[in-house]
Amino acid sequence: MGETKALYRQVMPIPAISLKLRKLRHRFGIAAPRVVVRSHVSWQWYLLPGLLLLLLLLTGGWLLMEHNEAGEINKELQALRAQLEEQESELDALRSTAETRHNAVSIEKATQRQLLSRIKELELENGALKEDMRLFERLIPVLGEEAVVRVENFRVTQDESGRYRYRLLVAFQPSRQKPEFVGRLQLAIGYRLNGVEHQMLMPEKSDAAQEYQLAVKHFLRREGGFTLPPGARLASVEARIWQGATLMSKRLAQL
Repeated sequence: MGETKALYRQVMPIPAISLKLRKLRHRFGIAAPRVVVRSHVSWQWYLLPGLLLLLLLLTGGWLLMEHNEAGEINKELQALRAQLEEQESELDALRSTAETRHNAVSIEKATQRQLLSRIKELELENGALKEDMRLFERLIPVLGEEAVVRVENFRVTQDESGRYRYRLLVAFQPSRQKPEFVGRLQLAIGYRLNGVEHQMLMPEKSDAAQEYQLAVKHFLRREGGFTLPPGARLASVEARIWQGATLMSKRLAQL
């Protein structure tokens, strides 16, 4: 028994040594675990890339915000431009309307002035016709009496252009010996220019203008016009009826 124990003590160290050898083979042999060798880097080397990355991120965010803000500004600018174009169109329309209304008002005023002038002329003509009617009733010729010619209802007016117009009625009362009067009309126009009195005859010669020749059986109306020199002021107008070299009748105009 004692020998057996001694033998067992001598045999037992062999497995223990082999186990250690096996562990050594596993650690340093083919089956040994991989070993990673890393060098130690200081934290200051990680600080600079981190700062650069943070700066890039901040720059990208700022550019994105600026882009968004620029987009909003562009939208507002486009809206303002559209509003400005709309207001300009409205302003042009209002100007066109105002100009049209101004032209319409000008035309209306001009038409109104023409109508008033025409009404004034018609009123004058109406008054003259009434006077002529009363004159005709008063001057009904009676045969057998002496022949008489005279100027009636002689008026001179000035129109808007500055031209003067005259209107008169020649009445002739015939007789058995003179059933018709043949003669001529002459106007003696007096005016003042630069403080000096002047006179103008129309026509100057007895055989000049055919329109001033008269052939009257009972009544004859004559109308015409004349123009004074620039700056002249009309003083008087006298109508004269001539038969040859004899003055048969004359009358001053109502101015």
